[in-house]
Order: sequence, then structure tokens, then C-alpha cells
Amino acid sequence: MKYVTIEKQGRIAIVRFDRGFAANALSIELLRELTEAARSFDNDFETSAVILTGRSDHFTMGADLKDTEMAAIRDAGLAERRLGLMTGARMCRAWEEIQALTISAMEGWCVGGGVALSVATDLRIIGKSSGMYVPEIERGMNMSWGSVPRITNLVGPARAKRIVILAEKIMADRAVDWGFADEAVDDGTTLDAAMAMAERAASLPPVALRMCKQDINAYANALSHVASHSDYDQYALAQSADDYAEGVKAFLEKRDPKYTGN
Repeated sequence: MKYVTIEKQGRIAIVRFDRGFAANALSIELLRELTEAARSFDNDFETSAVILTGRSDHFTMGADLKDTEMAAIRDAGLAERRLGLMTGARMCRAWEEIQALTISAMEGWCVGGGVALSVATDLRIIGKSSGMYVPEIERGMNMSWGSVPRITNLVGPARAKRIVILAEKIMADRAVDWGFADEAVDDGTTLDAAMAMAERAASLPPVALRMCKQDINAYANALSHVASHSDYDQYALAQSADDYAEGVKAFLEKRDPKYTGN
């Protein structure tokens, strides 16, 4: 893989993704590699914990709006576009379905699709000066990839509305207070903290760990698919609106968008 590496340390695996620049933006190619990395654990009965981490400056600043493959999907016909828009949801589902305990170690900003990815893991460790931010609605989009019910499960409906609809920037202390993240640690130490959790998981009976995780997820996510099964179609609809084009253009031009509801 070009952007993703997997390192095994006994019963612990560390998955790192790095585009080679600070924003660490999520391209379609990176989404596929992260999906492949998650699926590599499908037949792995030895690993008890998987840590997911990005760069040391930012976990990820979200989807790469300049990605040529992403642009091609935007310009494709509806049938092809629907398939392309499933890529992110497929990645998040692959991470959610890993049987081992999964932990996101997040430095810097975790934005948009990065939030969708992080809430598909079991636990989130965040640096004390880091933040989580869902700007999709500010850019004329809807939040997709099956993330809305996952966020709501973590923080409750009112706070989910502040995160997804009002696009509030949630810094580390508030993220932990809301249950959006599980622990805030000194900057530069999120991987160490995640390793401590992973080592605890690795010390436990591996089959019991997997069965208990499966039970918790089955209960928590019982209606998640009902709520999010068509979010990629909602995204495709949003893409056809003038507000979507204005949101993307305003972001690239670094100005405030002017929305009309069209």
C-alpha cells in the first residue's frame, strides 16, 4: 500500500496512514487502502487490539476536495456516482467490523471524514490541544458514511446536532466531557496512551473480548443502518444543488459561502 502501513507487536497492530503532507487529506485511493487494511484482520484470530493513527501534526483534515478521482465521481452519471459515494461508508464499516478492540490515536485536527472514521473505531485518544470538527453542512453537504448514528450513540441527539448541524469545533476537553473522545493526553503522546489501552486489551482473554465487543455493538448499532442506509443518496442529491457547488467553491477560494437553498 502507498499511504498505509501495518505494524504488528505481539497481539497489537498499529495502522498508520500518511499522505505525505500536513492536512493528511482522505483521497479515494487512501479510503481504499484503509478499507484493505481493516479487511486484512478478517481472518486474524491472534490480534486483540488495533490502533489507528494518522500523522503527528494532524490525524486528517478530511476529504481531499482536490482529489482527481473524487472530482471524477462528482462528474459521473448517477449509477456510477452512487457506487463511488459508497467508498467512505464501506471503509468505515470495515473498521467497525474488526473483531479486535480498535483505538484511534489522534493528534491535531480530526475533521469531516476523519471524524466518520474515528467514530467507527471503539475508542478515541486525543491530544490536549487537538480538536474534532464536522464542516460538511458548512460546505453544502450532508454528513454521511454511516457516521450520524455513530456520533449520536456517543454524545446523544442534542450534542450530535451541535456537532453535525451547527458544525461546532469540539476541542479535546469538551470532546472527552461529551463522550466524543475517551481520553485527552499530552500532545505527542496519543500513540503511547493508545498502546497502554491496547496492552490491557491484549492481556485479556481474546475470545471473551471479541464476544463482548460484538454484544455491545449489536445493541448500540441495532438501528444504525435504518438511520443511515441512504446517506450516500442524500449526498448525491446534495451534490446536484447549487449550494453544494457554492460550498466547495467558497472553501477552495477561502471565503464565506452564500447559500440560497437551491
